[in-house]
Amino acid sequence: MPVPLPRPPVLLKGLVTLVLAAAFAAQAVAALLPHVPLLLAATAVSLATEGALLRWQRGVLSLFAKSHADITVRHVLRDLLLVVGLLRLGEQDRETVYVPLVAGLLAFYVLHCAIQAVSVLVRRTRTLPVVTRNIDASALRLSPAPALLLRRPGHRLLVFGLPATAGLLAAAPGDEPVYAAAGIALSLLLALTGLGALLLRLLPGRRPAGEQEVLDWFDAWLAAYRPTVGLYFSGGAASAYQANMWLEPLARGDGRPVIVLRERFMTQKIAATDIPIVCLPKVSTLMRLEHSTLQVLVHPSNSGKTSQVLRIPTIKHTFVNHGESDKLSSCNPYAKAYDEVWVAGPAARERYALAEVGVEDKDVVETGRPQLDAVRPYAGPPAGAWTTVLYAPTWEGWDGNPGNTSVIAAGENLVRALLADPGVRLLYKPHPLTGSVDPRAGAADLRIRELIRAANRERTGPRPSGDAGLDRLTRELDRLTTTDFRAGADTVERMRVQSAPEPGRAEAVARATAAWEEAYWASLPEGEHQIITDVRPALYSCFDVADLLVSDVSSVISDFLASEKPYAVANTSGLSEDAFRTAFPTVVAATVLSPDAGGVPALLEAVRHPEKDELGEARAALKLRLLGPAEPSSQERFDTAVRELCGKALDHRARVAERLTAELPGQRTETTLPAAPR
Repeated sequence: MPVPLPRPPVLLKGLVTLVLAAAFAAQAVAALLPHVPLLLAATAVSLATEGALLRWQRGVLSLFAKSHADITVRHVLRDLLLVVGLLRLGEQDRETVYVPLVAGLLAFYVLHCAIQAVSVLVRRTRTLPVVTRNIDASALRLSPAPALLLRRPGHRLLVFGLPATAGLLAAAPGDEPVYAAAGIALSLLLALTGLGALLLRLLPGRRPAGEQEVLDWFDAWLAAYRPTVGLYFSGGAASAYQANMWLEPLARGDGRPVIVLRERFMTQKIAATDIPIVCLPKVSTLMRLEHSTLQVLVHPSNSGKTSQVLRIPTIKHTFVNHGESDKLSSCNPYAKAYDEVWVAGPAARERYALAEVGVEDKDVVETGRPQLDAVRPYAGPPAGAWTTVLYAPTWEGWDGNPGNTSVIAAGENLVRALLADPGVRLLYKPHPLTGSVDPRAGAADLRIRELIRAANRERTGPRPSGDAGLDRLTRELDRLTTTDFRAGADTVERMRVQSAPEPGRAEAVARATAAWEEAYWASLPEGEHQIITDVRPALYSCFDVADLLVSDVSSVISDFLASEKPYAVANTSGLSEDAFRTAFPTVVAATVLSPDAGGVPALLEAVRHPEKDELGEARAALKLRLLGPAEPSSQERFDTAVRELCGKALDHRARVAERLTAELPGQRTETTLPAAPR
């Protein structure tokens, strides 16, 4: 069996490392000989390689640091070899000429260490216990961050130390110490200027508010805003979509919402919203919510930090999940830790009962899926020349089950079969986590994309006029939903920029999003296949233009059922079709496709000719079972569930307060002083 070749990035990292090592070796040889041309060339190559590492190969830098060969050590070694070379070029009594230069060089490195120490102090003063967004936090004396150059020791040392190194290099050919002195003096001046700029940041009037002042401000904000319902989320950067899908239902509700996060980076991962966002990294800060007016926290996912907020007794907690499917993760035993579990319809209630994970039926509340209220219903077979098929497979999951995703075993076959039909327009929208666990899924995803690009090269026609309008709408939507930060902005500066939103921004975003989606679909060449991986267009927008969904057992098919359009599920589980339908009730109204995709032609025929579609009634029945009734709307049922759980929280607080009052001893009306000692 042939041995696989190393990946290009691995080869590149190895090559860069060898070049840097060879440059240092050549510099050492040139300094000891001495050999000026070689010394100049080796030093130049070494500096260029350092710049390339900082720009493109951060991973190699971390390996050097772990080997105790970080950039400071390398820079000192580079300058030391230059000094050795200069000393070897002159006479023995010339050493005294370079003593002041060596002293100046040492002073520069002392200043470099001092800048790093002060930058750490500045960073600590700017690491607040609470990070906010959509909240006016100007009272905390927020200010722009120091220059990025002063906060990155590697970049700073290269830039500030470059004049000294260049001066030493210039001194070598003619043995002219004055060039070295000028370079070192300039490096010292730059270092002193940087140190002074950072020291000014530590003055009392220039620092942001201290920890206790921030906490007092946060308590005052909670008392003034008086939140009632919140969205609690903790997770990795790629999981932000789980929280984002619940922003609109929360914003449309009757309460006073707030979003509670735990990771600082997640503050910028939450999509555009007017809801106040607070990030509380420390448990001690999180516990301050206990004395607030917050009554209900909605949880779209489980995480290790969820257990921390569940300790707050004054808040009721409900698990809403980030989608419902027949997977075991949709009835996780952790759900029994919540006060209630909100599900879409009767099927999920039955799923919890059958799973026997400790969730009692009385704690399950059917709220529907508020996100799906805007999904357009089925309007008949394809009206134009093209049948739009949305292939939206899920990812491979953590458990390695081959039935989780169709991408590996069936994805290419499905795409080939769909592309083989001249009347199909394919929309391919893979899950964001595809390939994150199983490299085979990532490789299959890339091959699928290439199949689609190849098909487009044979089909793409002229692009409709209107790109200018789409560009204008894109700029408008970006202006409303994104914030431009300086490259060196930190969390404090972002808090300062992302203050309280302008009134009416949420409505403007909704209008701009609808206009953008309409313009986007209209701007595409007729019949051109699409690979959709960006945030826009959203999945539900793809639902609206699709005539057929092909997916896996996941929440995507449950959501798509809101439209009652035909859908198909790939069976890569190894089960027979009957066993597959029995194991996964969401497949009851689906066309089941085998990994070889042999059933695709008949499926497309049924989509184009509704009289051949035998699953229409089954889809309507399954929609009712999965998502609940159409009236009242899911948003109304969600709002009702919020109000009722808030009521339970208030009742619980009243009972606890009454019990505590009864248990406290009465205050004495008279104070008896102890007798004076004799």
